[in-house]
Amino acid sequence: MKTLEDLTSIEQMEADTAKLKEIACSVCAETWEDRNKKQTPHCKFGEDGICCKNCSMGPCRITPKASRGICGADAHAIAARNYLRTIAAGTSAHSDHAREILHILHGASRDGNYHVRDEQKLLRLAQEWEVATEGRDIYDIAHDVAEVGLMEFGKIHGNQRFIKRATAERQKVWHDQGIEPRAIDREIATSLHMTHMGNSADPEALVRQGLRTGISNGWGGSMLGTEITDILFGTPTVRTTEGNLGVLEKDMVNIVVHGHDPAFSEMVVTAAEIKELVDYAKSKGAKGINIVGLCCTANEVAMRHGVRMAGNFLQQENAVLTGAVEMMCVDVQCIFPALAPLSECFHTKFVTSSPIARIPGSIYVEFKPETAFEQAKGLIKMAIDNYQSRDRSKVFIPSTKQTAVVGYPTEQIIKHLDGVTNSHVDEIGSYRPAIDAIKAGVLRGAVAIVGCNNPRVRPDYSHFEIMKELLQNDILIVATGCAAQLATKAGLLNKDAKYVCGAGLRRVCELVNIPPILHMGACVDISRMMLLATGIAKDWGVDTTQIPVVGCAPEWMSEKAVSIANYVVSTGIDVYLGIEPQVRGSTQMMDLITQGTRNIVGAGYIINKDPHELVKSILEGIEAKRAGLGI
Repeated sequence: MKTLEDLTSIEQMEADTAKLKEIACSVCAETWEDRNKKQTPHCKFGEDGICCKNCSMGPCRITPKASRGICGADAHAIAARNYLRTIAAGTSAHSDHAREILHILHGASRDGNYHVRDEQKLLRLAQEWEVATEGRDIYDIAHDVAEVGLMEFGKIHGNQRFIKRATAERQKVWHDQGIEPRAIDREIATSLHMTHMGNSADPEALVRQGLRTGISNGWGGSMLGTEITDILFGTPTVRTTEGNLGVLEKDMVNIVVHGHDPAFSEMVVTAAEIKELVDYAKSKGAKGINIVGLCCTANEVAMRHGVRMAGNFLQQENAVLTGAVEMMCVDVQCIFPALAPLSECFHTKFVTSSPIARIPGSIYVEFKPETAFEQAKGLIKMAIDNYQSRDRSKVFIPSTKQTAVVGYPTEQIIKHLDGVTNSHVDEIGSYRPAIDAIKAGVLRGAVAIVGCNNPRVRPDYSHFEIMKELLQNDILIVATGCAAQLATKAGLLNKDAKYVCGAGLRRVCELVNIPPILHMGACVDISRMMLLATGIAKDWGVDTTQIPVVGCAPEWMSEKAVSIANYVVSTGIDVYLGIEPQVRGSTQMMDLITQGTRNIVGAGYIINKDPHELVKSILEGIEAKRAGLGI
């Protein structure tokens, strides 16, 4: 029987990092800790969101002696404009990701590099979008579906297609409030236009556009990215893998894939399995090829191939510091430019692959769909050739790793419920068993824990503490992104972790044969969580704002996270944050994002940097939802 003592503690993770930091010092390399220290104290105006550089009259900042910028914009207008621009940037990142995946689908063919792996999901989506399927080749259908999806970015009329998946009540809220998203690119462009010098200075109008733009991400770009990725590479299934830096192998060619776009990493993973390349690695003195993942790419390849996960966002430099990485291949988003000079201190080849993420000092190999597999083979061979350049005296691989069970999209959750507790034909594909467990109090509710690491707080500590306390209080957790990777590293994605749970959640885990934290994928896959919450609400017969389900981002960092938070709130789900959005310089904005949005969409932010206090708020919020439902 496992207990809390069997988990990998934050202290153990920090001890491993400290040893790697010593290696960094020995080769005169700096890490994020060094750079963070040099940046302290952070700019107060930036922290509070009251610095404006949207024109060349400034930059302007709000101070006790200067309550308005040169144009007359006050702290509330400036903070709101900055906030909306952040949402637009985050939406563009996830949506551009989706656009690239749609182009990959449009070029997919039987004799090409990319194929349709989940034909049933493609056919279901085609039916949803009224694309003809009868008697047609699956690739002709795929190309038409891709074109319909691409039109979601620049359509002339109408609203986003996927918002029809929301509850009827939620759709009405969006319609009545005038925040139904139109074309994805239009919402991003409108946001930038509204925040251009001389336009909107009304914080509520800017916050409303933020909600609308967020919905165009969660119920547009992100959902498109997830659906099309499943069609191309297969809808994830439950797999057992491992996580933390201990997955690197001292006698193998270690290749790290890092970023967010699975079109690149899928080819690298597939190429690494070719016998001729494995044999070539052995001819160079290695035992084989070891592909591991970092950040959200790790989540993508873990849940589709069982590839092991080396770590999350703030561990990317640590992987290089082990001295055991022959190549780090990156695509887009969350990549440190610092990896280039750091790799030069070792033998590591640092390869960038996208024109979206050009980094000085890298080996740039622009990945192209039509030559993707041959390019991947070339990169694998380059890494193998680099194995003999490894300096064994610099190698230190921490032994710490944990077993993890990953791959729980909504389809897998339904499958588990159907296989164990849905005993009647009319209940197949229903969330009723989970709802019954919540009504009975066996489960108190569910929390989606998402987001990054952030140097502004102790890395991973808030994730870990919040997860442990929620599990002990019979709260089921679903996780994505770097938060899911912390759960992996700690051992909380192991089915044996049920022994750290309360009695009710433990019973559910035993009955359904699941770990207490369900890994749902990368940060783009938070759209899966919206469909999960919506499915529960529909089966319950209520709106999403009523169910005892909340979101939590204890260590969020990126602009994407702000966009995500806005689409979760827009879906009627409260979001609990451990890092303040940069609007504190405006009392009006702080009130709008914590209380004002409740009058618009029925949900808002609850903010507390103390993870234990945040858990108290989460539990109170869930109990209030239960009370509202009469349970």
